Amino acid sequence: MSLLIPTVKHLIRLNAEDEALLGTLFKPLHLKAGEYFLEEGQLCRYVGLIEEGLVRYYMNDNGNQKTLYFSREGEFVSNYQSFLPRTASDMSIQAIEDTHLQVIRQTDLQRMYAELTEGEKLGRVAIEDVFLSSMQQLKSFYKDSPAERYKQFLHSYAGLAQRIPQYYIASYVGIKPQSLSRIRKRLANEK
Repeated sequence: MSLLIPTVKHLIRLNAEDEALLGTLFKPLHLKAGEYFLEEGQLCRYVGLIEEGLVRYYMNDNGNQKTLYFSREGEFVSNYQSFLPRTASDMSIQAIEDTHLQVIRQTDLQRMYAELTEGEKLGRVAIEDVFLSSMQQLKSFYKDSPAERYKQFLHSYAGLAQRIPQYYIASYVGIKPQSLSRIRKRLANEK
């Protein structure tokens, strides 16, 4: 069963016509583990909803990949900094697992906002969620210790630690994998 309608219904009210419109505007996209939803330098052409699977957002910093974010089932995925102004992306979005999405192009997204009964509200609520998550992560990087950032990861991405390679988690927290191992060991001993 598709997560599209239930996910959107969680954000706004939908009538039968709205549901039919969503079904025509969103198209399936399948990525194998390691394939890209978006690569650095490309124009982000889609917003997607993850039906099954997991992706990571990352940037290259002098050849080092810095993981910024993860998205999982029931979450939207896009690089809005590329998608909205139609500029080249400064980050990549890569499938960690085989990932099935429903995607919508920018022109169809604008049509959705205009034609859904609460389309404008949907856009606002979705972007507010992205903004709040981004600000929380940014603040954490400046004020929290690596151990606190790891705890925040475990809270924000509950149940995902076994699905994400440890070196991606370490990159997300901003430390080396060896340091993450020490933090995990220390936290396990505190229990």
